[in-house]
Amino acid sequence: MLNNTEMVARLVLAGALGSVIGFERERLLWAAGLRTHMLVCVGACLIMLVSAFGFADVLGHKDIVLDPSRVAAQVVSGIGFLGAGTILLRGEVVKGLTTAASLWAVAAIGLAIGGGLYVPAIATTVIVIGILAGVKPIEESWRGRMQTRVLRLTVKRGALTIDTLQAVAGARASRVRQFVVKPGSDPEVEEVTISFVRLSHTSVDAIAAKLRQNADVVSVEASEG
Repeated sequence: MLNNTEMVARLVLAGALGSVIGFERERLLWAAGLRTHMLVCVGACLIMLVSAFGFADVLGHKDIVLDPSRVAAQVVSGIGFLGAGTILLRGEVVKGLTTAASLWAVAAIGLAIGGGLYVPAIATTVIVIGILAGVKPIEESWRGRMQTRVLRLTVKRGALTIDTLQAVAGARASRVRQFVVKPGSDPEVEEVTISFVRLSHTSVDAIAAKLRQNADVVSVEASEG
């Protein structure tokens, strides 16, 4: 059985590690921020303490068997309701999954501290912060490269073909996913839509600039698909 000082120390450490992860979420103005992560981590730690040591006074009784994992196990599934509250659906985009996952991780950290696993708890905190803060720029860069970008052009009839585009875009023409030509409002012009994948804004803008130099191109508009 732990003494009170050790238990309080574990609760304080849980609050401290939870605050480290919560601060990163607070910085991005998410609903589940500093206080939420601290509360989850401290609460999970206390549940672990209760699960492991809260029934010591009845262990000596006949037919009493203690499974320390049973109460703590409920945290893993029970934290889901709180994580679900941070997830929002905006149109076709889901927001808040990362914050929900960080709450789940914080609960696990609290359980680890409650069980006396200090080094794994601290190591997990460092890893989670690295994932939340360090991996995000890489993720955004990858998403940016994977995003579809579209050029919408108004050109003179027959002026823009696949061959013409390849001559302008060079090796970047391999990133063309769709090339659509439709009649324009004027019989003398056509509406052309070109979709690119895995091509940066800079590259698409460079292609658009070259197309604008073509005398047969009336207008060029770039947008994200």
